Amino acid sequence: MSSAEATLPAAGAAWKPRSNPWLIAIVVTIAAFMEVLDTTIVNVALPHIAGSLSSSSDEATWALTSYLVANGIVLTISGWLSDLFGRKRYFLICIAMFTFTSFLCGIAGSLPQLIVFRLAQGFFGGGLQPTQQAIILDTFPPEKRGAAFGVAAIAIVVAPVLGPTLGGYITDQVSWRWIFFLNVPVGLVAVFFVSVLVQDPPWVANVKPRRVDYIGLILIIIGLGCLQIMMDRGEDAGWFDSKFIQLMALLAFVGILSAIGWLLIAPHPIVRLSVFKDRNFAAGCVMIGATGALLYASAVLIPQLAQQTLNYTATWAGLVLSPGGVAVILLIPVIGRLMNMIQTRYVIAIGFTVMGFALYYASGLAPNIDFRTLVIMRVFQSAALAFLFVPISTITYQTLSRELRGDGAALFSMFRNVFGSIGISLATAEVTQRTQVHQTYLSQWATPSHQPYQDLVNTYEQALRAVGKVGTVANDMAIGHVYQQFRTQAVVLAYCDVFFYCSIVAFITIPFCFLLSPGKPGEGGPGGMH
Repeated sequence: MSSAEATLPAAGAAWKPRSNPWLIAIVVTIAAFMEVLDTTIVNVALPHIAGSLSSSSDEATWALTSYLVANGIVLTISGWLSDLFGRKRYFLICIAMFTFTSFLCGIAGSLPQLIVFRLAQGFFGGGLQPTQQAIILDTFPPEKRGAAFGVAAIAIVVAPVLGPTLGGYITDQVSWRWIFFLNVPVGLVAVFFVSVLVQDPPWVANVKPRRVDYIGLILIIIGLGCLQIMMDRGEDAGWFDSKFIQLMALLAFVGILSAIGWLLIAPHPIVRLSVFKDRNFAAGCVMIGATGALLYASAVLIPQLAQQTLNYTATWAGLVLSPGGVAVILLIPVIGRLMNMIQTRYVIAIGFTVMGFALYYASGLAPNIDFRTLVIMRVFQSAALAFLFVPISTITYQTLSRELRGDGAALFSMFRNVFGSIGISLATAEVTQRTQVHQTYLSQWATPSHQPYQDLVNTYEQALRAVGKVGTVANDMAIGHVYQQFRTQAVVLAYCDVFFYCSIVAFITIPFCFLLSPGKPGEGGPGGMH
Protein backbone atom coordinates (compact mmCIF):
# COMPACT_ATOMS: atom_id res chain seq x y z
CA MET A 1 0.00 0.00 0.00
CA SER A 2 1.36 3.44 -0.87
CA SER A 3 2.11 6.00 1.82
CA ALA A 4 -0.59 8.28 0.43
CA GLU A 5 -3.17 5.59 0.74
CA ALA A 6 -2.05 4.62 4.22
CA THR A 7 -2.61 8.14 5.47
CA LEU A 8 -6.06 8.49 3.90
CA PRO A 9 -8.05 5.32 4.49
CA ALA A 10 -11.13 7.07 5.72
CA ALA A 11 -11.09 9.66 3.00
CA GLY A 12 -10.63 6.97 0.42
CA ALA A 13 -13.54 4.97 1.76
CA ALA A 14 -15.89 7.96 1.94
CA TRP A 15 -14.80 9.80 -1.19
CA LYS A 16 -17.35 10.52 -3.89
CA PRO A 17 -16.90 12.63 -7.02
CA ARG A 18 -18.49 16.08 -7.01
CA SER A 19 -20.10 15.49 -10.42
CA ASN A 20 -22.64 12.88 -11.47
CA PRO A 21 -20.73 9.56 -11.88
CA TRP A 22 -22.74 8.65 -14.99
CA LEU A 23 -21.78 11.91 -16.71
CA ILE A 24 -18.14 11.14 -15.90
CA ALA A 25 -18.49 7.62 -17.33
CA ILE A 26 -20.04 8.94 -20.55
CA VAL A 27 -17.40 11.66 -21.00
CA VAL A 28 -14.38 9.41 -20.47
CA THR A 29 -15.95 6.74 -22.69
CA ILE A 30 -16.37 9.26 -25.54
CA ALA A 31 -12.61 9.83 -25.45
CA ALA A 32 -11.88 6.07 -25.40
CA PHE A 33 -14.43 5.45 -28.18
CA MET A 34 -12.62 7.98 -30.38
CA GLU A 35 -9.32 6.16 -29.86
CA VAL A 36 -10.66 2.61 -30.39
CA LEU A 37 -12.44 3.80 -33.54
CA ASP A 38 -9.11 4.99 -34.94
CA THR A 39 -7.59 1.51 -34.68
CA THR A 40 -9.95 0.25 -37.42
CA ILE A 41 -11.33 3.26 -39.27
CA VAL A 42 -8.12 3.81 -41.25
CA ASN A 43 -7.97 0.27 -42.65
CA VAL A 44 -10.44 0.80 -45.48
CA ALA A 45 -8.84 4.13 -46.43
CA LEU A 46 -5.31 2.76 -47.01
CA PRO A 47 -5.68 2.43 -50.83
CA HIS A 48 -6.91 6.04 -51.01
CA ILE A 49 -4.06 7.21 -48.76
CA ALA A 50 -1.53 5.41 -50.96
CA GLY A 51 -2.89 7.02 -54.13
CA SER A 52 -3.14 10.49 -52.60
CA LEU A 53 0.39 10.45 -51.15
CA SER A 54 2.03 8.78 -54.17
CA SER A 55 3.06 5.60 -52.36
CA SER A 56 2.44 1.89 -52.74
CA SER A 57 -0.25 0.05 -50.80
CA ASP A 58 2.45 -1.83 -48.90
CA GLU A 59 4.14 1.42 -47.84
CA ALA A 60 0.80 2.94 -46.81
CA THR A 61 0.28 0.05 -44.39
CA TRP A 62 2.96 1.59 -42.18
CA ALA A 63 0.42 4.30 -41.32
CA LEU A 64 -1.49 1.56 -39.51
CA THR A 65 1.56 -0.27 -38.15
CA SER A 66 3.11 2.86 -36.61
CA TYR A 67 -0.11 3.58 -34.72
CA LEU A 68 -0.41 0.03 -33.36
CA VAL A 69 3.24 -0.09 -32.26
CA ALA A 70 3.08 3.15 -30.25
CA ASN A 71 -0.37 2.27 -28.91
CA GLY A 72 0.68 -1.18 -27.69
CA ILE A 73 3.76 0.15 -25.87
CA VAL A 74 1.97 2.99 -24.08
CA LEU A 75 -0.91 0.73 -23.01
CA THR A 76 1.56 -1.14 -20.81
CA ILE A 77 3.23 1.86 -19.15
CA SER A 78 0.18 4.13 -18.85
CA GLY A 79 -0.13 3.35 -15.12
CA TRP A 80 3.37 4.73 -14.53
CA LEU A 81 2.69 7.78 -16.71
CA SER A 82 -0.54 8.37 -14.80
CA ASP A 83 1.40 8.39 -11.51
CA LEU A 84 4.06 10.64 -13.02
CA PHE A 85 1.73 13.38 -14.30
CA GLY A 86 -1.36 12.81 -12.18
CA ARG A 87 -4.23 10.76 -13.61
CA LYS A 88 -6.59 13.56 -14.62
CA ARG A 89 -3.75 15.66 -16.03
CA TYR A 90 -2.39 12.68 -17.97
CA PHE A 91 -5.86 11.89 -19.35
CA LEU A 92 -6.29 15.51 -20.49
CA ILE A 93 -2.83 15.51 -22.09
CA CYS A 94 -3.69 12.31 -23.96
CA ILE A 95 -7.02 13.64 -25.26
CA ALA A 96 -5.60 17.04 -26.25
CA MET A 97 -2.53 15.62 -28.00
CA PHE A 98 -4.55 12.83 -29.65
CA THR A 99 -6.83 15.52 -31.05
CA PHE A 100 -3.91 17.68 -32.20
CA THR A 101 -2.05 14.76 -33.84
CA SER A 102 -5.30 13.71 -35.54
CA PHE A 103 -5.41 17.17 -37.14
CA LEU A 104 -1.76 16.79 -38.20
CA CYS A 105 -2.57 13.39 -39.77
CA GLY A 106 -5.37 15.05 -41.74
CA ILE A 107 -3.07 17.73 -43.21
CA ALA A 108 -0.08 15.40 -43.84
CA GLY A 109 1.48 16.13 -47.22
CA SER A 110 3.57 12.98 -47.56
CA LEU A 111 3.59 9.40 -46.31
CA PRO A 112 6.61 9.88 -43.98
CA GLN A 113 4.79 12.79 -42.36
CA LEU A 114 1.64 10.71 -41.92
CA ILE A 115 3.62 7.83 -40.37
CA VAL A 116 5.30 10.16 -37.85
CA PHE A 117 1.98 11.78 -36.94
CA ARG A 118 0.28 8.39 -36.63
CA LEU A 119 3.10 7.26 -34.34
CA ALA A 120 2.43 10.27 -32.10
CA GLN A 121 -1.33 9.70 -32.33
CA GLY A 122 -0.89 6.09 -31.17
CA PHE A 123 1.43 7.20 -28.35
CA PHE A 124 -1.13 9.58 -26.86
CA GLY A 125 -4.13 7.41 -27.74
CA GLY A 126 -2.66 4.43 -25.87
CA GLY A 127 -3.27 6.08 -22.52
CA LEU A 128 -6.98 6.67 -23.05
CA GLN A 129 -8.42 3.16 -22.60
CA PRO A 130 -6.65 2.15 -19.36
CA THR A 131 -7.07 5.61 -17.80
CA GLN A 132 -10.77 5.53 -18.68
CA GLN A 133 -11.11 2.18 -16.88
CA ALA A 134 -9.17 3.42 -13.84
CA ILE A 135 -11.39 6.52 -13.60
CA ILE A 136 -14.55 4.41 -13.77
CA LEU A 137 -13.17 2.04 -11.10
CA ASP A 138 -12.64 4.89 -8.64
CA THR A 139 -15.77 6.84 -9.58
CA PHE A 140 -18.27 4.04 -8.89
CA PRO A 141 -18.74 1.81 -5.82
CA PRO A 142 -18.26 -1.94 -6.45
CA GLU A 143 -21.99 -2.68 -6.72
CA LYS A 144 -22.43 -0.18 -9.58
CA ARG A 145 -19.29 -0.93 -11.58
CA GLY A 146 -21.00 -3.57 -13.71
CA ALA A 147 -23.44 -1.02 -15.09
CA ALA A 148 -20.66 1.55 -15.51
CA PHE A 149 -18.50 -0.89 -17.43
CA GLY A 150 -21.55 -1.49 -19.61
CA VAL A 151 -21.14 2.09 -20.85
CA ALA A 152 -17.41 1.51 -21.39
CA ALA A 153 -18.10 -1.73 -23.29
CA ILE A 154 -19.97 0.22 -25.97
CA ALA A 155 -16.65 1.88 -26.88
CA ILE A 156 -14.73 -1.39 -26.91
CA VAL A 157 -17.24 -3.53 -28.83
CA VAL A 158 -19.10 -1.11 -31.09
CA ALA A 159 -16.15 1.05 -32.21
CA PRO A 160 -14.24 -1.75 -34.03
CA VAL A 161 -17.51 -2.70 -35.79
CA LEU A 162 -18.41 0.86 -36.72
CA GLY A 163 -14.88 1.80 -37.81
CA PRO A 164 -14.66 0.14 -41.25
CA THR A 165 -18.21 1.16 -42.21
CA LEU A 166 -17.79 4.78 -41.14
CA GLY A 167 -14.29 4.96 -42.62
CA GLY A 168 -15.44 3.62 -45.96
CA TYR A 169 -18.39 6.00 -46.12
CA ILE A 170 -16.32 9.09 -45.24
CA THR A 171 -13.57 8.11 -47.69
CA ASP A 172 -16.02 7.53 -50.53
CA GLN A 173 -18.16 10.61 -49.89
CA VAL A 174 -15.58 13.21 -48.83
CA SER A 175 -11.88 12.37 -48.37
CA TRP A 176 -9.72 10.09 -46.25
CA ARG A 177 -8.43 13.21 -44.46
CA TRP A 178 -11.83 13.67 -42.79
CA ILE A 179 -11.33 10.37 -40.99
CA PHE A 180 -8.80 12.30 -38.89
CA PHE A 181 -10.51 15.69 -38.89
CA LEU A 182 -13.58 14.01 -37.38
CA ASN A 183 -11.63 13.57 -34.12
CA VAL A 184 -11.01 17.31 -33.68
CA PRO A 185 -14.49 18.51 -32.52
CA VAL A 186 -15.03 15.32 -30.50
CA GLY A 187 -11.66 15.74 -28.81
CA LEU A 188 -12.25 19.40 -27.98
CA VAL A 189 -15.61 18.59 -26.40
CA ALA A 190 -14.03 15.72 -24.42
CA VAL A 191 -11.20 17.96 -23.14
CA PHE A 192 -13.68 20.55 -21.87
CA PHE A 193 -15.99 18.13 -20.06
CA VAL A 194 -13.19 16.01 -18.60
CA SER A 195 -11.54 19.15 -17.18
CA VAL A 196 -14.86 20.18 -15.61
CA LEU A 197 -16.26 16.84 -14.40
CA VAL A 198 -13.37 14.47 -13.62
CA GLN A 199 -11.34 14.71 -10.43
CA ASP A 200 -8.69 12.52 -8.84
CA PRO A 201 -9.62 10.73 -5.60
CA PRO A 202 -7.32 11.41 -2.60
CA TRP A 203 -5.31 8.19 -2.96
CA VAL A 204 -4.54 9.11 -6.57
CA ALA A 205 -3.95 12.84 -6.03
CA ASN A 206 -1.44 12.16 -3.25
CA VAL A 207 0.46 9.27 -4.81
CA LYS A 208 4.21 9.72 -5.17
CA PRO A 209 5.51 9.27 -8.73
CA ARG A 210 7.64 6.18 -9.23
CA ARG A 211 11.24 6.45 -10.33
CA VAL A 212 11.95 6.10 -14.03
CA ASP A 213 12.76 2.46 -14.79
CA TYR A 214 14.79 2.98 -17.95
CA ILE A 215 15.72 -0.69 -18.37
CA GLY A 216 12.11 -1.85 -18.06
CA LEU A 217 10.95 0.90 -20.43
CA ILE A 218 13.51 -0.03 -23.10
CA LEU A 219 12.74 -3.75 -22.86
CA ILE A 220 8.98 -3.11 -23.15
CA ILE A 221 9.52 -0.88 -26.19
CA ILE A 222 11.66 -3.55 -27.89
CA GLY A 223 9.44 -6.51 -26.97
CA LEU A 224 5.96 -5.12 -27.63
CA GLY A 225 7.07 -2.84 -30.48
CA CYS A 226 8.65 -5.70 -32.42
CA LEU A 227 5.69 -7.99 -31.62
CA GLN A 228 3.22 -5.47 -33.05
CA ILE A 229 5.35 -4.96 -36.18
CA MET A 230 5.60 -8.73 -36.68
CA MET A 231 1.84 -9.22 -36.25
CA ASP A 232 0.86 -6.34 -38.53
CA ARG A 233 3.45 -6.88 -41.28
CA GLY A 234 3.77 -10.66 -41.18
CA GLU A 235 1.08 -11.50 -43.73
CA ASP A 236 2.34 -9.03 -46.35
CA ALA A 237 5.98 -10.06 -45.81
CA GLY A 238 5.34 -13.82 -46.05
CA TRP A 239 5.79 -14.43 -42.33
CA PHE A 240 8.91 -16.42 -41.49
CA ASP A 241 10.06 -16.59 -45.09
CA SER A 242 11.07 -12.96 -44.50
CA LYS A 243 14.36 -12.16 -42.74
CA PHE A 244 12.77 -8.97 -41.41
CA ILE A 245 9.91 -10.87 -39.74
CA GLN A 246 12.39 -13.41 -38.34
CA LEU A 247 14.34 -10.55 -36.76
CA MET A 248 11.18 -8.95 -35.35
CA ALA A 249 10.10 -12.30 -33.87
CA LEU A 250 13.49 -12.82 -32.23
CA LEU A 251 13.59 -9.31 -30.77
CA ALA A 252 9.98 -9.63 -29.56
CA PHE A 253 10.72 -12.96 -27.84
CA VAL A 254 13.93 -11.76 -26.19
CA GLY A 255 12.47 -8.34 -25.31
CA ILE A 256 9.28 -9.66 -23.68
CA LEU A 257 11.04 -12.42 -21.71
CA SER A 258 13.75 -10.00 -20.56
CA ALA A 259 11.12 -7.40 -19.61
CA ILE A 260 9.23 -9.95 -17.50
CA GLY A 261 12.43 -11.07 -15.80
CA TRP A 262 13.55 -7.52 -15.08
CA LEU A 263 10.15 -6.31 -13.83
CA LEU A 264 10.05 -9.19 -11.34
CA ILE A 265 13.36 -8.17 -9.71
CA ALA A 266 13.52 -4.41 -10.30
CA PRO A 267 13.26 -2.33 -7.09
CA HIS A 268 11.03 0.27 -8.80
CA PRO A 269 9.49 -1.42 -11.87
CA ILE A 270 7.75 0.67 -14.50
CA VAL A 271 4.92 -1.90 -14.44
CA ARG A 272 4.16 -3.81 -11.26
CA LEU A 273 3.63 -7.45 -12.19
CA SER A 274 2.50 -8.11 -8.62
CA VAL A 275 -1.03 -7.49 -9.98
CA PHE A 276 -0.94 -11.05 -11.28
CA LYS A 277 -0.83 -12.37 -7.72
CA ASP A 278 -4.53 -11.54 -7.65
CA ARG A 279 -6.27 -14.64 -9.00
CA ASN A 280 -9.26 -12.74 -10.38
CA PHE A 281 -7.03 -10.31 -12.22
CA ALA A 282 -4.79 -13.02 -13.71
CA ALA A 283 -7.74 -15.11 -14.93
CA GLY A 284 -9.50 -11.97 -16.17
CA CYS A 285 -6.50 -11.00 -18.31
CA VAL A 286 -6.46 -14.45 -19.93
CA MET A 287 -10.17 -14.23 -20.67
CA ILE A 288 -10.08 -10.66 -22.01
CA GLY A 289 -7.14 -11.69 -24.21
CA ALA A 290 -9.20 -14.53 -25.69
CA THR A 291 -12.21 -12.23 -26.04
CA GLY A 292 -10.13 -9.56 -27.81
CA ALA A 293 -8.70 -12.13 -30.21
CA LEU A 294 -12.17 -13.48 -31.06
CA LEU A 295 -13.71 -10.01 -31.34
CA TYR A 296 -11.12 -8.54 -33.68
CA ALA A 297 -10.64 -11.73 -35.72
CA SER A 298 -14.37 -12.16 -36.37
CA ALA A 299 -14.80 -8.43 -37.04
CA VAL A 300 -12.19 -8.73 -39.81
CA LEU A 301 -13.11 -12.15 -41.21
CA ILE A 302 -16.79 -11.53 -41.90
CA PRO A 303 -16.47 -8.28 -43.91
CA GLN A 304 -13.41 -9.70 -45.66
CA LEU A 305 -15.42 -12.76 -46.71
CA ALA A 306 -18.34 -10.57 -47.78
CA GLN A 307 -16.25 -8.23 -49.92
CA GLN A 308 -13.58 -10.49 -51.40
CA THR A 309 -15.56 -13.69 -51.93
CA LEU A 310 -19.25 -12.78 -51.95
CA ASN A 311 -18.70 -9.49 -53.88
CA TYR A 312 -20.41 -7.23 -51.35
CA THR A 313 -19.67 -3.51 -51.45
CA ALA A 314 -17.93 -1.93 -48.44
CA THR A 315 -21.25 -0.45 -47.34
CA TRP A 316 -23.10 -3.77 -47.44
CA ALA A 317 -20.21 -5.55 -45.72
CA GLY A 318 -20.49 -2.97 -42.95
CA LEU A 319 -24.23 -3.52 -42.72
CA VAL A 320 -23.55 -7.19 -41.99
CA LEU A 321 -21.75 -6.09 -38.81
CA SER A 322 -24.03 -3.25 -37.72
CA PRO A 323 -26.96 -5.30 -36.30
CA GLY A 324 -24.45 -7.08 -34.06
CA GLY A 325 -23.41 -3.74 -32.59
CA VAL A 326 -27.06 -2.89 -31.93
CA ALA A 327 -27.51 -6.29 -30.25
CA VAL A 328 -24.62 -5.55 -27.86
CA ILE A 329 -26.09 -2.17 -26.87
CA LEU A 330 -29.50 -3.72 -26.20
CA LEU A 331 -28.10 -6.66 -24.24
CA ILE A 332 -25.73 -4.76 -21.93
CA PRO A 333 -28.50 -3.60 -19.51
CA VAL A 334 -29.89 -7.16 -19.48
CA ILE A 335 -26.46 -8.56 -18.59
CA GLY A 336 -26.17 -6.00 -15.80
CA ARG A 337 -29.39 -7.31 -14.26
CA LEU A 338 -28.29 -10.91 -14.81
CA MET A 339 -25.09 -10.24 -12.85
CA ASN A 340 -27.27 -9.27 -9.87
CA MET A 341 -29.00 -12.65 -10.01
CA ILE A 342 -26.22 -15.19 -10.59
CA GLN A 343 -22.46 -15.34 -10.00
CA THR A 344 -20.45 -13.33 -12.50
CA ARG A 345 -18.23 -16.27 -13.40
CA TYR A 346 -21.32 -18.18 -14.59
CA VAL A 347 -22.34 -15.24 -16.78
CA ILE A 348 -18.86 -15.27 -18.36
CA ALA A 349 -19.04 -19.04 -18.86
CA ILE A 350 -22.40 -18.58 -20.63
CA GLY A 351 -20.78 -15.94 -22.85
CA PHE A 352 -17.92 -18.17 -23.96
CA THR A 353 -20.35 -21.06 -24.51
CA VAL A 354 -22.61 -18.91 -26.71
CA MET A 355 -19.54 -17.58 -28.54
CA GLY A 356 -18.25 -21.11 -29.11
CA PHE A 357 -21.54 -22.32 -30.60
CA ALA A 358 -21.96 -19.11 -32.65
CA LEU A 359 -18.51 -19.56 -34.18
CA TYR A 360 -19.16 -23.27 -34.73
CA TYR A 361 -22.38 -22.32 -36.55
CA ALA A 362 -20.31 -19.95 -38.71
CA SER A 363 -18.05 -22.87 -39.67
CA GLY A 364 -20.95 -24.18 -41.78
CA LEU A 365 -20.58 -21.46 -44.42
CA ALA A 366 -21.57 -22.09 -48.04
CA PRO A 367 -20.69 -20.12 -51.20
CA ASN A 368 -24.35 -19.21 -51.72
CA ILE A 369 -24.90 -17.88 -48.19
CA ASP A 370 -27.34 -14.96 -48.16
CA PHE A 371 -27.22 -11.59 -46.40
CA ARG A 372 -29.79 -12.53 -43.77
CA THR A 373 -27.83 -15.61 -42.68
CA LEU A 374 -24.60 -13.59 -42.44
CA VAL A 375 -26.35 -11.02 -40.24
CA ILE A 376 -27.78 -13.73 -37.97
CA MET A 377 -24.34 -15.30 -37.72
CA ARG A 378 -22.79 -12.00 -36.63
CA VAL A 379 -25.63 -11.12 -34.24
CA PHE A 380 -25.08 -14.33 -32.26
CA GLN A 381 -21.34 -13.67 -32.07
CA SER A 382 -21.96 -10.11 -30.89
CA ALA A 383 -24.58 -11.27 -28.38
CA ALA A 384 -21.92 -13.46 -26.81
CA LEU A 385 -19.60 -10.43 -26.48
CA ALA A 386 -22.23 -8.70 -24.35
CA PHE A 387 -21.89 -11.58 -21.84
CA LEU A 388 -18.11 -11.16 -21.76
CA PHE A 389 -16.83 -7.60 -21.72
CA VAL A 390 -18.85 -6.16 -18.83
CA PRO A 391 -18.63 -9.20 -16.50
CA ILE A 392 -14.91 -9.76 -17.20
CA SER A 393 -14.10 -6.07 -16.68
CA THR A 394 -16.11 -6.04 -13.44
CA ILE A 395 -14.72 -9.15 -11.79
CA THR A 396 -11.11 -8.65 -12.92
CA TYR A 397 -10.68 -5.64 -10.62
CA GLN A 398 -13.00 -6.80 -7.85
CA THR A 399 -10.29 -7.96 -5.42
CA LEU A 400 -7.41 -5.84 -6.75
CA SER A 401 -6.07 -3.34 -4.22
CA ARG A 402 -6.63 0.23 -5.29
CA GLU A 403 -2.95 1.25 -5.43
CA LEU A 404 -2.51 -1.34 -8.20
CA ARG A 405 -5.53 -0.27 -10.26
CA GLY A 406 -3.51 1.96 -12.61
CA ASP A 407 -1.08 -0.82 -13.56
CA GLY A 408 -3.94 -3.31 -13.59
CA ALA A 409 -5.98 -1.23 -16.06
CA ALA A 410 -2.90 -0.77 -18.26
CA LEU A 411 -2.10 -4.49 -18.41
CA PHE A 412 -5.76 -5.45 -18.85
CA SER A 413 -6.08 -3.13 -21.88
CA MET A 414 -2.73 -4.35 -23.21
CA PHE A 415 -3.88 -7.99 -23.11
CA ARG A 416 -7.05 -7.14 -25.02
CA ASN A 417 -5.30 -5.12 -27.74
CA VAL A 418 -2.20 -7.28 -28.20
CA PHE A 419 -4.20 -10.50 -28.38
CA GLY A 420 -6.63 -8.72 -30.69
CA SER A 421 -3.73 -8.01 -33.07
CA ILE A 422 -2.56 -11.61 -32.75
CA GLY A 423 -6.09 -12.85 -33.48
CA ILE A 424 -6.36 -10.76 -36.65
CA SER A 425 -2.93 -11.84 -37.92
CA LEU A 426 -3.39 -15.54 -37.21
CA ALA A 427 -6.92 -15.59 -38.66
CA THR A 428 -5.99 -13.88 -41.93
CA ALA A 429 -2.82 -15.98 -42.29
CA GLU A 430 -4.78 -19.17 -41.66
CA VAL A 431 -7.37 -18.22 -44.30
CA THR A 432 -4.57 -17.96 -46.86
CA GLN A 433 -2.93 -21.21 -45.78
CA ARG A 434 -6.14 -23.24 -45.62
CA THR A 435 -7.24 -21.88 -49.01
CA GLN A 436 -4.08 -23.36 -50.54
CA VAL A 437 -4.72 -26.68 -48.78
CA HIS A 438 -8.30 -26.90 -50.06
CA GLN A 439 -7.27 -25.86 -53.57
CA THR A 440 -4.71 -28.66 -53.64
CA TYR A 441 -7.35 -31.14 -52.51
CA LEU A 442 -10.03 -29.96 -54.94
CA SER A 443 -7.63 -29.82 -57.90
CA GLN A 444 -7.42 -33.60 -58.02
CA TRP A 445 -11.09 -33.64 -59.08
CA ALA A 446 -10.72 -30.82 -61.63
CA THR A 447 -9.65 -33.05 -64.51
CA PRO A 448 -11.43 -34.16 -67.70
CA SER A 449 -11.31 -37.74 -66.39
CA HIS A 450 -13.64 -36.77 -63.52
CA GLN A 451 -17.15 -36.91 -65.00
CA PRO A 452 -18.90 -34.35 -62.69
CA TYR A 453 -16.19 -31.83 -63.58
CA GLN A 454 -16.60 -32.49 -67.29
CA ASP A 455 -20.40 -32.26 -66.99
CA LEU A 456 -20.07 -28.86 -65.31
CA VAL A 457 -17.72 -27.60 -68.04
CA ASN A 458 -20.14 -28.82 -70.71
CA THR A 459 -23.08 -27.08 -68.98
CA TYR A 460 -21.23 -23.76 -68.93
CA GLU A 461 -20.02 -24.24 -72.51
CA GLN A 462 -23.55 -24.82 -73.78
CA ALA A 463 -24.78 -21.71 -71.97
CA LEU A 464 -21.97 -19.65 -73.51
CA ARG A 465 -22.66 -20.98 -77.00
CA ALA A 466 -26.30 -20.00 -76.53
CA VAL A 467 -25.24 -16.37 -76.13
CA GLY A 468 -22.98 -16.37 -79.17
CA LYS A 469 -19.61 -17.68 -77.96
CA VAL A 470 -18.11 -20.23 -80.35
CA GLY A 471 -15.29 -22.74 -80.64
CA THR A 472 -12.42 -22.83 -78.18
CA VAL A 473 -13.45 -19.46 -76.78
CA ALA A 474 -16.58 -21.00 -75.24
CA ASN A 475 -14.61 -23.95 -73.89
CA ASP A 476 -11.88 -21.74 -72.37
CA MET A 477 -14.45 -19.46 -70.77
CA ALA A 478 -16.36 -22.44 -69.38
CA ILE A 479 -13.18 -23.84 -67.81
CA GLY A 480 -12.50 -20.39 -66.34
CA HIS A 481 -15.97 -20.30 -64.76
CA VAL A 482 -15.47 -23.76 -63.24
CA TYR A 483 -12.06 -22.78 -61.88
CA GLN A 484 -13.60 -19.71 -60.29
CA GLN A 485 -16.17 -21.92 -58.59
CA PHE A 486 -13.44 -24.17 -57.27
CA ARG A 487 -11.52 -21.14 -56.06
CA THR A 488 -14.61 -19.78 -54.27
CA GLN A 489 -15.29 -23.15 -52.66
CA ALA A 490 -11.68 -23.39 -51.46
CA VAL A 491 -11.82 -19.90 -49.91
CA VAL A 492 -15.17 -20.55 -48.22
CA LEU A 493 -13.89 -23.85 -46.81
CA ALA A 494 -10.85 -21.98 -45.46
CA TYR A 495 -13.13 -19.52 -43.63
CA CYS A 496 -15.09 -22.49 -42.26
CA ASP A 497 -11.86 -23.92 -40.85
CA VAL A 498 -10.86 -20.64 -39.21
CA PHE A 499 -14.27 -20.14 -37.60
CA PHE A 500 -14.03 -23.70 -36.30
CA TYR A 501 -10.61 -22.98 -34.78
CA CYS A 502 -12.02 -19.82 -33.17
CA SER A 503 -14.85 -21.86 -31.65
CA ILE A 504 -12.27 -24.17 -30.07
CA VAL A 505 -10.53 -21.13 -28.51
CA ALA A 506 -13.88 -20.02 -27.04
CA PHE A 507 -14.63 -23.45 -25.59
CA ILE A 508 -11.17 -24.01 -24.05
CA THR A 509 -11.40 -20.60 -22.32
CA ILE A 510 -14.50 -21.67 -20.35
CA PRO A 511 -12.52 -23.47 -17.56
CA PHE A 512 -10.73 -20.19 -16.73
CA CYS A 513 -14.09 -18.81 -15.61
CA PHE A 514 -14.02 -21.17 -12.64
CA LEU A 515 -10.65 -19.87 -11.47
CA LEU A 516 -12.50 -16.70 -10.51
CA SER A 517 -13.69 -16.19 -6.95
CA PRO A 518 -17.33 -17.28 -6.51
CA GLY A 519 -18.42 -14.08 -4.78
CA LYS A 520 -22.06 -13.07 -4.57
CA PRO A 521 -24.38 -12.00 -7.36
CA GLY A 522 -23.83 -8.32 -8.02
CA GLU A 523 -20.32 -8.30 -6.54
CA GLY A 524 -18.21 -10.50 -8.81
CA GLY A 525 -15.88 -11.47 -6.00
CA PRO A 526 -15.71 -11.91 -2.25
CA GLY A 527 -15.07 -9.20 0.21
CA GLY A 528 -15.49 -6.16 -2.05
CA MET A 529 -12.46 -3.98 -2.59
CA HIS A 530 -9.37 -4.21 -0.41
